[in-house]
Amino acid sequence: CAAPLFLSPVPLQGLERTEHEGFGGGNTAWEEEKLAKYQHSETRLLEVLESVCAPSDFACNQLLERSEEQVEQWWFHEQKQHPDFFQWLCMDKLALCCPPGTYGPDCQPCAGGPQQPCSGNGRCDGDGTRRGTGLCVCNRGYGGPFCAECGDGYYEASRNKSHFVCAECYQACGRCTGPEDSSCLRCKRGWMLHEHRCIDIDECGTEMAHCRANQFCVNTEGSYECRDCSTACIGCMGAGPSRCKKCNKGYWRDGAKCLGECVPQAGGRRCLLPVAPALPELRFLPDVDECASAEEPVCTGVQEVCENTDGSYRCVCARGYVRRDGQCVEDKPPDAPEKGFFDDVTEDEVVVLQQMFFGVMICALATLAAKGDMVFTAIFIGAVAAMAGYWLSDRSDRVLDGFMKGR
Repeated sequence: CAAPLFLSPVPLQGLERTEHEGFGGGNTAWEEEKLAKYQHSETRLLEVLESVCAPSDFACNQLLERSEEQVEQWWFHEQKQHPDFFQWLCMDKLALCCPPGTYGPDCQPCAGGPQQPCSGNGRCDGDGTRRGTGLCVCNRGYGGPFCAECGDGYYEASRNKSHFVCAECYQACGRCTGPEDSSCLRCKRGWMLHEHRCIDIDECGTEMAHCRANQFCVNTEGSYECRDCSTACIGCMGAGPSRCKKCNKGYWRDGAKCLGECVPQAGGRRCLLPVAPALPELRFLPDVDECASAEEPVCTGVQEVCENTDGSYRCVCARGYVRRDGQCVEDKPPDAPEKGFFDDVTEDEVVVLQQMFFGVMICALATLAAKGDMVFTAIFIGAVAAMAGYWLSDRSDRVLDGFMKGR
């Protein structure tokens, strides 16, 4: 109920405690005659209310303060007509609670009826309050909308007119007719029914299990477990270094086992081998070509090949390929820019072209000079003199040599 202060037995205890008390000190007879009897006095009411709420219970003290007028009204005027203080205040006046076996704003009957909600095998949601759904929350072993039948994994062991008892089935049975393993009607998850018996399903053997890459499966009753492989393994089929699919880096395969933790050295590796339980021994083991002895390719990258090293191996790019941005790509020079028309012309060829140009110009000037034009005649004589000086220079020998060779 939403009225915690009135659900507790404290108010009743306070009434019982003060039932035979009276006014303290002075002339009691005169006080009882003039101030009314203590049993129905305000003094007694205050003494009762002082012990109702704990000092730290804020909700209780707040509700008591809000209900002060109603409490005084019942104390002085309503006690005889309504002796049940809880019902008068919490149900009738404040509308905070409902009678047992009812729930909700209108105090409707709980599922199964108000006399025996939920068949006595569960609790009614919101029972005795103005809240809840009125639906049954069954006790362990019971089920149905009114908790009037046995739940999954239980069978009816006994019944009479007022109640019945549900007992637990055999551990693998979802439904059964008795406690024996041969009385199953339906199996729990992870079990299979066969001739009224539930047989465990091996999830590991039937590939129903889902474990991570570096784990192995262990079947259990009705289920399975995923356990981590040994640190010596990369993938495994069971526990220990003898069930490895591949040996982890730094471990040495000795027959079926991946043993020791090894450090590469020239010509092999130095490994810590368990010669006897709890008695490791440091030994030098000769190098093994992991590239040739591995059952599966060691290097799996595109155009990668395995290269054996002392006590280990490494993955390099195949011939004709280089590693760029973590991948092996074809080793070829970058595309060169297109060449211009004169990019391949040598220096000697440039000189020859210059000579040809001057020759054409002199011929043109000679033609014009032959017509008697004095200006062109002068230009012609100057061009001939310039050519003569060029041929007599230091470069004339190299130029003539190139010309003679047809260059």
